[in-house]
Amino acid sequence: MIKAVIFDLDNTLLDFIKMKQDAVRAAIFAMIEAGMEIDSEKAYTSIFELYQEHGWENQEVFNDFMKQTIGHVDNKYLAAGVVAYRRAREASLLVYPNVNRTLFTLLKNGIRLAVVSDAPSREAWMRIYYLNLHHLFDVVLTFDETQVRKPSPIPFKMALERLNITADEALMIGDWPERDVAGAQQLGIRTIFARYGDTFGTVHSGADWDVNDIYEVVGIVAELNRE
Repeated sequence: MIKAVIFDLDNTLLDFIKMKQDAVRAAIFAMIEAGMEIDSEKAYTSIFELYQEHGWENQEVFNDFMKQTIGHVDNKYLAAGVVAYRRAREASLLVYPNVNRTLFTLLKNGIRLAVVSDAPSREAWMRIYYLNLHHLFDVVLTFDETQVRKPSPIPFKMALERLNITADEALMIGDWPERDVAGAQQLGIRTIFARYGDTFGTVHSGADWDVNDIYEVVGIVAELNRE
C-alpha cells in the first residue's frame, strides 16, 4: 500500500534549468547594456562553467565571472546583472505541466507528499513558496537538514521516519538516476524516473518506472494500491 510519494524538487517539480538559462541570459544582456564589454555567448558559457564548478546555488557567480573576465568586481555591472537575473528568475520559475494536478489528485486520494532536495533550505523554500506549493507537503528535507547529498540513503531514511512509513509504502520520483533513483533504492523504496526533466540524455535510468509526464505517477500509485 503506497501511503506517500517523495519528490525531488529541481527538474522534477519545477524546470530549474530553463529558469537558470533564462535568468543568466537576462543578466548578461543587462551587464552589456550597463557598459560591460563582453561577448554574450562566451559569457553564458563561462557562467555555466562556474556553476558546474562551484554549485548551482553559488550566490557569488557574477562576482567570480567579473574577476575572471575583467579582473575585478564592478558594482555597476554587478547590480545590473543581479537585478535582471532576479526579475527573469521569477518570470521563468514555473512548474512542469500537470504538477499541480498531480499533487492535488494524490492528496485527494489520501497520499501524503514530501520533498527531498539537495538544495539549501532557503533557496528550496523560496522556490516552493513562489510556486505556491508550500501547503501541500508534509515533509520538506533539504541539505541543511540532512547534511549529506543524494545518493546517500540518509535523506530518504529521514523522510520515511518523518512520514512514519516504511520503504515499501513510499515512492520516490526524481530526474537524476545516480542520485534520486540510486539513493532511494538503497532503502528498498520503489522509484520513478522523471524523464521529462532529464538533462543528461539518460538511456537506462534503473528506476522501476520512467515517466514522460508527472501525472503518470497518479496511475502508478492507483495500480499499486489495487494489488
